[in-house]
Amino acid sequence: MPLDQIDVGDDYYKGEEPKIGEEVKEMGFLDHLEELRWHIIRSVAVIFVIGIALFLNKEFLFGTIILGPKNPNFLSYQAIYALSDAVGLGRSAIGELPVKFTLEAVDLGEQFLTHIKVSFILGFIVAFPYVFWEVWRFIKPGLYDTERKAVRGIVFICSFLFFLGVSFGYFVVSPFAVNFLAGYQIADVETAPRLSSFVNYMVMFTAPAGLIFELPVVVYFFAKLGLVTGDIMKQYRRHAIIIILMVSAIITPPDIVTQFLIGIPLFFLYEISINIANRVEKKLKKQEALNDKELARQEKANEASKEN
Repeated sequence: MPLDQIDVGDDYYKGEEPKIGEEVKEMGFLDHLEELRWHIIRSVAVIFVIGIALFLNKEFLFGTIILGPKNPNFLSYQAIYALSDAVGLGRSAIGELPVKFTLEAVDLGEQFLTHIKVSFILGFIVAFPYVFWEVWRFIKPGLYDTERKAVRGIVFICSFLFFLGVSFGYFVVSPFAVNFLAGYQIADVETAPRLSSFVNYMVMFTAPAGLIFELPVVVYFFAKLGLVTGDIMKQYRRHAIIIILMVSAIITPPDIVTQFLIGIPLFFLYEISINIANRVEKKLKKQEALNDKELARQEKANEASKEN
């Protein structure tokens, strides 16, 4: 569903649109807190269950997913080799991927604690659609039926963009970043990073990318509030490019290629967001014109009734 069809109301009530003269029963502050508490409890419970399931599959969790960029059979490396062969360069032009390095666990409980940490971080990533759905269930009772129908696709859209960002960070950013950092050498210093350091970098390459890819949704809601317009975003496009490069530099290592790998899709997301903001602005102006027309019609009807 297009983002410009999403419309969020402001009043909190349950049921259908209130009829004329009908009182709307509002929930009290403590009722809101109780409702929010159960949404949080259910979300945490799902994350916990998925985290335990991942914890029990240690070999898959680390051997296949976390340490994937260290494996020569990693999908990204195979794609790079295939592309190199297709353009006639051959594998010798690229060299051996990935760069070989050894991970170390210095502290006594580092492997165990890292195992727990990774399990629940991935548990949250996997459970993101459900967590967002719980958030949406908390907001949903405050909408009219027409508004609920208009936002039916919001959970799918946000989940899709989040997983798209995480996948991009995992399959595109992390292989280049890991090979750059592991292959960077000063004199005779040998790279042997700690396990916890490697995991922290992998989280940094993936989770923020998932959140950054939510930019079109954020721009949509800001446009609905009148805080952002397409013209404003076009006016500050150059500033946005600088901010995008800064964000790319923060979440990636100091490698110009890797920074552009995440900067380019961010720029395309910014351009898509401009289009979304323009569509929302046109829709708001159209709705405002219809409201003015209806108001004028009602005023004429009131004047006619007074004359009669």
